[in-house]
Amino acid sequence: MIEVIFYYGTEIVMVRVREGRVTFCSSSNGNYEADITGIRLSRGGVIKEFPDLKDSPVWKDEAIKRFKKRMEELSTEEAIAEYVIMDLKKFGYVPKWKQKQGFRRIKI
Repeated sequence: MIEVIFYYGTEIVMVRVREGRVTFCSSSNGNYEADITGIRLSRGGVIKEFPDLKDSPVWKDEAIKRFKKRMEELSTEEAIAEYVIMDLKKFGYVPKWKQKQGFRRIKI
């Protein structure tokens, strides 16, 4: 299991990668853990990443499908964590800490 902690404005967001499953937890939602469907996606950010979804009425659903497909393609928890860090950085999330298997956190 790998946990990555991000700052997004005044909010703290934790991403947990466990056996290929990615969940998100936000300080604004308490300790509630959700999969990608629970994360806030901005239309501008999705269009920046996937320009073909600009005129799509189901842009959020399609972006979520593409994210899940990408997670299935990656083989290890480390690869998934690195992808999530690089992907969320583009949208204003600032990575701060990474923790593997419950050991000490490592500053990113």
